[in-house]
Amino acid sequence: MSARRHDLSMLERYDALLLDLDGTLMHGSRPIPHAAEAVRTARVRGLKIGFVTNNASRTPEQAVAHLATVDVDAAPEEIASSPQIAVQLLAEHAPAGSTILVLGADGLMEAVASAGFTPVREDGDEVTAVVQGFSPDLGWAQLAEGGYALRRGIPWIATNTDATLPTERGIAPGNGALVQALVHATGRTPLVAGKPEPAMFSLAAKALGARRPLAVGDRLDTDIEGGNRAGIDTLLVLTGVDSVETALRAEPVRRPTWILPDLSSLTDPAPEAVVDGETARCGAASARLEGEDLVLTGRTQSPQALTAGLGLLAARLPETAVSGAVRTQDS
Repeated sequence: MSARRHDLSMLERYDALLLDLDGTLMHGSRPIPHAAEAVRTARVRGLKIGFVTNNASRTPEQAVAHLATVDVDAAPEEIASSPQIAVQLLAEHAPAGSTILVLGADGLMEAVASAGFTPVREDGDEVTAVVQGFSPDLGWAQLAEGGYALRRGIPWIATNTDATLPTERGIAPGNGALVQALVHATGRTPLVAGKPEPAMFSLAAKALGARRPLAVGDRLDTDIEGGNRAGIDTLLVLTGVDSVETALRAEPVRRPTWILPDLSSLTDPAPEAVVDGETARCGAASARLEGEDLVLTGRTQSPQALTAGLGLLAARLPETAVSGAVRTQDS
């Protein structure tokens, strides 16, 4: 007898995983427990794997090499990165073969060159656009070159606007923090290539031939919003930036389909929430609305309690967020 829909595991519900890197599979050079094993298990179960990253400091080949250091096998064609989307935007906003000022790492320089443009590090009259991506070495001198160019009104594309970046030492400033330095200095706002724009997820799913992909990440404002905007189910893992509290209080576009503590339970049954009025149940856990508050009951950090809460919010607050407190009440 086949499993009922609500008894299926994550790996039975979906045919592909679109995985974020930093905060989901690793913290810098430090692997996140259970992540590598989960990727291997998904492959054995027949799922297709894509790696979807806003990090513009590495080429696909370098990303593959970095994943290998945390015991995750990958191929360059499985990498979907913000520089790939950025050069597509460049093709729409800058003349073919023109000179582009690159603020970022060598991987972004290579992506721009591979698209037929001429990347440079210093501004000049021949520069037709600016593209900015994360580099740990990006400092005042490069930002100043960007400021000179942007004063002329030429197009500006940011690979992403992530405010923070998880590292092995903690949460550090991300590309968005550096982008904001130029926003503040010039009054300009860039076009954004990476997450939460949906193109990266849509293109990654298409490249894999996936019909039922699941977007997996640790950030509501990039991984989850981007997947939702692409019409893809989303899974928030609590191994990076966001928490249960922020997820349950998020506005609907940033609300995940699922929440798990980590990737260790992808093979476990993932029952759906059953909503009845102002209450939802999932296994032995439940969630209810009490006025403006959301109350979780029964092992409140368990996937079942979180699923009950998400199911209730989807049914009762599909266009608004929780306006009161998120409270827990152990049964």
